[in-house]
Amino acid sequence: MSSDTTQLSGPDLTLGVGIDDVADGSMLLGHAGGESVLLARHGGEMFAISSTCTHYGGPLAEGLLVGDTVRCPWHHACFSLRTGAPIRPPALNDVPCWRVEQRDGKVFVTGKIEPPPARARQAATSAATARIPESIVILGAGAAGNSAAETLRREGFDGRVTVIDPDEGAPCDRPNLSKDYLAGNAPEDWIPLHPRSYYEEQRIELLLGRRATAIDARAKRVSLDDGSAHSFGALVIATGAEPVRLPISVGEGARMHYLRSLADSRSIIQSAGGSRRAVVLGASFIGLEVAASLRARDLEVHVVAPESRPLERVMGARLGDFIRSVHEEHGVHFHLGRTAREIAAESVTLDDGQRLAADMVVAGVGVRPNVALAEQLGLALDRGVLVNERLETSFPGIYAAGDLARWPDPHTGDRIRVEHWVVAERQGQAVARSILGDTSRFDAVPFFWSQHYDVVIAYVGHAERWDTEAVDGDPAVRDCRVSYRRGDRELAVATIFRDRESLEAELAMEARAARDAHHIALNSS
Repeated sequence: MSSDTTQLSGPDLTLGVGIDDVADGSMLLGHAGGESVLLARHGGEMFAISSTCTHYGGPLAEGLLVGDTVRCPWHHACFSLRTGAPIRPPALNDVPCWRVEQRDGKVFVTGKIEPPPARARQAATSAATARIPESIVILGAGAAGNSAAETLRREGFDGRVTVIDPDEGAPCDRPNLSKDYLAGNAPEDWIPLHPRSYYEEQRIELLLGRRATAIDARAKRVSLDDGSAHSFGALVIATGAEPVRLPISVGEGARMHYLRSLADSRSIIQSAGGSRRAVVLGASFIGLEVAASLRARDLEVHVVAPESRPLERVMGARLGDFIRSVHEEHGVHFHLGRTAREIAAESVTLDDGQRLAADMVVAGVGVRPNVALAEQLGLALDRGVLVNERLETSFPGIYAAGDLARWPDPHTGDRIRVEHWVVAERQGQAVARSILGDTSRFDAVPFFWSQHYDVVIAYVGHAERWDTEAVDGDPAVRDCRVSYRRGDRELAVATIFRDRESLEAELAMEARAARDAHHIALNSS
């Protein structure tokens, strides 16, 4: 944060503000020592932390105070007011804290608190028991795997942590690969989740460019493609998903791309540099975000998809039509109700015989979970790896998290599998705590965001099917809330530039799930 005070808002908190100026359960944006500071009151206590989310720099002062935590309005990260620690992803790093003093009816922010060294924090929170394994192997360095490794160290685990992934570019900020990075608005040094030195300092062994080939659950050993083997006390399968490959003819010289990894995004950027026209196959979130990014690079873009409107299955008709209109305003051409029959070096032929000129093609037609290792191991599967409330698979001591895990969701009453970055990060966090003895169920409300040019859609909850779709406001003026309900139950809420309402919907869903759990417990006692 710049020390230029012209960029700061609110009072200088080092000079003090009246205690009564900060009501219980409220926040005040100010500054101290040239930095933006959030002063918050919970009960009789006052807290001061940085006002900037460590994820993408969201304004915490516009977020939601929940007990002694604050939630970011942009992507629903949650921080402790007491320690600045990121309680829930997508934020990975602490926010700084300041000392607060109360005297003479005023509250003063007196100076920044230096955080203790990471290892000291671990020692202070360590709760090792005889049940905790000595070593943990994590298959996958994506959102879930990285979050699990980080959380193990934050929670005090001092044993061996090994993360294995065939992708040499992991762990990276995957959502950015189809958004700002692909559009040319984010430099590559934004993409790693942490510098490599972080993993060395935390003693997290990263084995990248390596692929697990077999798991011996009885011997507790994972074999890799280089012939090595690694023993484990607990295993986390977080191998994610892979893009669905289209079964169509691709001619010699055709530049055909799929997007999952940093290497994939780099390859698309390289192709875009020598292209004028692109065809995107699929009107999924990834497909449309790629279309927007390629338009930002001044390519002519055509989107081909079999459905009648984009994203209707997830967002409904009203938002589906709106999203299409946004892309058309930016020059994207849609060919809906169509599929590709053949891809040549300079064209794509559709199923109706129409030929589209194309220097490059990107397919975004969905992903399928990587369950080969789980299947080989004999774990229970059902369109993913089945896990219980603590994300443990059918084999004790083996857990699954992220895009391949299907878990019992307390908010819908269904078993669901969700391919969202934030969900994967939160599951990685929950898996780590489960391994360390936490018996809490995974009950986080699913959340994702999708960016289309200057329009960001936030979505909380999960609605695979719904009876009613209620729209408050107008998507066309970039101001709306869409509620998806089944019976009398609100399953999901999508918002455009109503960030606080999105947070409030998340909180309401959490409260409802807690009431349901309490009711079940009373009836079963």
